[in-house]
Amino acid sequence: MDLLEELRPYIADRLALTLVNRKQIKSKDFTSSESNAVVMNEKGRKLILTTYQNRKQDVILHPFLEEKINIGLLPHAQALLMARYLRGDIDAYPPFIIR
Repeated sequence: MDLLEELRPYIADRLALTLVNRKQIKSKDFTSSESNAVVMNEKGRKLILTTYQNRKQDVILHPFLEEKINIGLLPHAQALLMARYLRGDIDAYPPFIIR
């Protein structure tokens, strides 16, 4: 199981969709090269990284742990749960599913 793939929809996809829906990131934040490769410019990268850093500070209630944690700590919390499962401390690995 890939922990990053488990968290991608909640962290990365939601971040990208939020930036697009709010019209914060636009086509002018990208450039095309002669080979038709599309590259994000410095302004676009800064916007994404700034938004991501702010998003990591948001607090949620973890559905399995039933504790409030910062979104930035989700990978760490899920890794600890995976370790507990591998050691046999818990019967099954609880994937991160938020409703």
